[in-house]
This record gives sequence, structure tokens and C-alpha cells, in this order.
Amino acid sequence: MAVKLGEPDDPMLPSKSFDRIFMVHMYHEVQSPYAFLWHMREALKPDGQVIVVDANRPTKRHGIEPRLLECEFAAVGLKLVNTVPISEGENYFAAFRIAAPRPAPDQIKACAS
Repeated sequence: MAVKLGEPDDPMLPSKSFDRIFMVHMYHEVQSPYAFLWHMREALKPDGQVIVVDANRPTKRHGIEPRLLECEFAAVGLKLVNTVPISEGENYFAAFRIAAPRPAPDQIKACAS
């Protein structure tokens, strides 16, 4: 096993290497979400999943609303397959799979925040 430092807009993960990628209470900190997701999705195996655990609140309050999360992932061809609230708080679990070809970077349409 090795540890490799990624970049803010590119996690620098090896292509088609992961069955699951977990992002726990960190996705809302990504400053360039479309670039980050565009690079990250190449690290998934064809049947892999991305799992996000975050808080249902505005990004400026260290969370991401599920609707915005779903839209940003869809912009790079990832589809929401499951979302579950975590206990009684504002946290949730969301799972995504590859559902469409990865668009060219200039074809990504930003979501309204």
C-alpha cells in the first residue's frame, strides 16, 4: 500500500482501481467539484460506487444539500442510486454509480447552487 498526495482538483487516483470511493464529511470542502469529480470517476471500476457522507446544509455551513450533490455528480455522468438519512440529524449517506459517458471538461454544465 502507498500514500500519494493528490491535488485540490485531482485526487490523482489510478485509473479503474476502486470498487468503492468513500468521501466522509469532506466533499463540501472541494473547491473545484467538477474537475475533482471528473478526475475521480476514472478511478472507479466499471461497476464501482462513490459513497458520500455529508450534512444536509449549505456549503458555507460545512455541508452540501443532497439536491446539489446529485446535480454535481450527474454533471460528470454519475447517478444517485441510494440516499439514506443517518440517524435523526442532518447527516446523510449517498451512493453513486457510473451512468453515462464522462463528458469532455468543456461540456460540463454547472449546477445552480
